Amino acid sequence: MAAAHPSGVIGPNAVIQLGEVLRTVLGEQRAAALYRAAGCAAWFATPPDTMVDQRRTAALHQALRRALPEEAPGILAEAGRRTGDYLLAHRIPRPAQWLLRHLPAALAAPLLLDAISRHAWTFAGSGRCSARRGRPCQVEIAGNPLVAGERAAAPLCVWHAAVLRHLFRELVHPGATVHETDCGAAGAPACRFAIDWPRAQAAELDLRHT
Repeated sequence: MAAAHPSGVIGPNAVIQLGEVLRTVLGEQRAAALYRAAGCAAWFATPPDTMVDQRRTAALHQALRRALPEEAPGILAEAGRRTGDYLLAHRIPRPAQWLLRHLPAALAAPLLLDAISRHAWTFAGSGRCSARRGRPCQVEIAGNPLVAGERAAAPLCVWHAAVLRHLFRELVHPGATVHETDCGAAGAPACRFAIDWPRAQAAELDLRHT
């Protein structure tokens, strides 16, 4: 399963939700200054409501990491969680959510992975996104535009991980975990996210089929 968007745009929630968190954490003036430093002042004044340039979005995320290296992971994680909430409220049909929540995790996870793969361009832009089923399952973004050109000793894709974590905890298992095991910024060929949930769920599924 793989998907990419060739035109170099990404979903506006990578900007909108981050702006909301920055306003809360930094206040209007400091948040506006960060947007200006990234060359995205217009987005602060009027948040986008259509697909946005992934390079400018990356510049905003990178500006945050440079300006606030200690606070940035928490800010990006909250922005990712809010993005997940937006997707649940506006993009994932209610009947599909109901079905996923009532299926065993081992059955719900592949269905959610399929949906993520079909719509990956909204959070991966021109990156090539693929998903692998199993325990743990995996989402991979090769050429992730939000860390393009960056170099780091540890994975940087906190926003992506938080989006995936929130969706899996809401729709697959409340104890789901998401860890970025490899990152393009740390020299890996792709950003990879390992997704798992408590093993007890698998035992419960086995008992149902005995």
